[in-house]
Amino acid sequence: MFDEQWTIQAVRDWGDWQLEPYIHDQEERLAQIDYLLTGMMDWNYAQLANNLNTVLEDEKRLRFMVAVRAIKGGQPVQYALGHAAFYGREFNVDRRVLIPRQETEELVEWVLNDHKATGPVQRVLDIGTGSGAIAVTIGAERPTWDVTGADISADALAVAQTNADQFAKQVNFIESDLFSQATGQYDIIISNPPYISEAERDVMDESVIMYEPDLALFADDEGLALYKQMAAQLLTYLAPNGTAYFEIGYQQGPALLAVFGELPGVSVALRQDMSGHDRMIKVSREA
Repeated sequence: MFDEQWTIQAVRDWGDWQLEPYIHDQEERLAQIDYLLTGMMDWNYAQLANNLNTVLEDEKRLRFMVAVRAIKGGQPVQYALGHAAFYGREFNVDRRVLIPRQETEELVEWVLNDHKATGPVQRVLDIGTGSGAIAVTIGAERPTWDVTGADISADALAVAQTNADQFAKQVNFIESDLFSQATGQYDIIISNPPYISEAERDVMDESVIMYEPDLALFADDEGLALYKQMAAQLLTYLAPNGTAYFEIGYQQGPALLAVFGELPGVSVALRQDMSGHDRMIKVSREA
């Protein structure tokens, strides 16, 4: 037991002091500290603001201090906390998987808006599922659908399974290099594959390079390699009248419109994210 009691405000101030030499912008420092505290306490930001004088339990105080020291070492706050927010849920994450991003929520939203809960049951494949953020979210939002998440990494699938156990137990997972272990055809195929070119490594955030898995970040051929591999097999696995959705790099729109546009009997649509960057492609197959 600790000899003294610390309030939420006290540990918040301590965290700010600890991180100041490493994160110079105070707004960013406090954003990370508050993200850590709300996640650790399972509170929203209003609850945090209303409980600054609450005494923090010793076990949670120790956990907070350990997490702050991890952030000082460059670890992303989501890894330090052990989970990350995605589509209103907190997903388990660690260094075995990519931290889910807000842009990917927009990809999920596109799928859900196109295929309402009142519509037919869909057979769904999420390629490169990582933490399972896409597959599990789809499964949680559309519990009658047949959803499978695929990943080449057994370590990533272990993380994904913990998230499915929490939010959508019916979601299945397969260890698969793209379509290699997929069977039959799917009404919806979704993928947020590695799409960063090795040439961009030098301009990326150091914490991403140090902590997030290369396997989930980088791809050959200026980041286009996996899209081209999937395009070559897409019509084998995408059912007639099916749709495929891909998250893409912001500079890859024209190239990928061309790659998928070469497929017979499909239409291809490009969509921007909330920041106005090319971010998603939908490939719709005709009957």
